[in-house]
Amino acid sequence: MGTGMMAVACILGMGLLTLFFSEAEEQQRNPNRSPSTLKKAQALEVTLERNRQGHYLVNGTINNRTAEFLLDTGATDVVIPAALASEYGLRRGAPSIASTANGNITVYSTVLDQLKIGDITLYGVSASINPGMPPPAILLGMSALKQVEFTQRGGTLTLRQLSNE
Repeated sequence: MGTGMMAVACILGMGLLTLFFSEAEEQQRNPNRSPSTLKKAQALEVTLERNRQGHYLVNGTINNRTAEFLLDTGATDVVIPAALASEYGLRRGAPSIASTANGNITVYSTVLDQLKIGDITLYGVSASINPGMPPPAILLGMSALKQVEFTQRGGTLTLRQLSNE
């Protein structure tokens, strides 16, 4: 009986350690899973931490559906993998050719009714659906970033949306 209880305790302990370390690993991969917003008199600010690979990943939403964004100032549009575009109910528009690091590809235009990071909300954002791009990350390109100010200092990047007032 004592040996059985020891075995159960070891299994439970290993399970808890696995959960703890997988959570810690995910936090290092995407330290911005729940971005907070600082509200200033004339602006909303969301400050992001760089991950271990030097990238800025952040969770947000597209049309009120959860999304994970990878900030990419080299991308003209927000770029969404086709599998996620289907989940979000996005329609493929006109095809066009996009130049990527892997060569030219065909992408399809679409428009995001709403894109949100923290309390920063953007409307009518141009996007491209990329059939060859694997989920889960969505490239947060200049079609969204041009609507906010952004500043990088050290290991942080601050997005700032000025109020229209």
